[in-house]
Amino acid sequence: MTTRLNYFATSPKAMDILLNQENYLDEAFKGRKLLLELVKIRVSQINQCALCIDMHSKDALKLGESFHRIYGLNAWRDMTCYSEKEQCSLQWAELIISDKPATDSDYQLAVQVLGEQTLVDLTLAINAINSWNRIAKAFKPAVGSYDAN
Repeated sequence: MTTRLNYFATSPKAMDILLNQENYLDEAFKGRKLLLELVKIRVSQINQCALCIDMHSKDALKLGESFHRIYGLNAWRDMTCYSEKEQCSLQWAELIISDKPATDSDYQLAVQVLGEQTLVDLTLAINAINSWNRIAKAFKPAVGSYDAN
């Protein structure tokens, strides 16, 4: 893949918007970073964003996530290794980026399992990674060189 342009250098103020959002999410998910990384990986898989799959898989591994749970994300519904909160978060993520509306029952389940604050923060995180995926797919940065250290 050929890189089209360096979007950070071309429009740093625009990228600061997303970076500030990431700073908020890092704080909001303190102590639950693996959950956030699993959601980022799953949304990136759906969006077929190689850069973000690579980056967030490496970040998850650095945080102690197993290869098994990372590559299992494509079939998370059929695997028993994800907690109820993780399953609910992954389901919400898939729903939010789909063309289907969130039903009242979808919402009630998510609030019951995750709580209102986490649901708002999770929805922001889903939208954030969706934005990063779209930017990466548009401008095609080099994939594979990300170092999680």
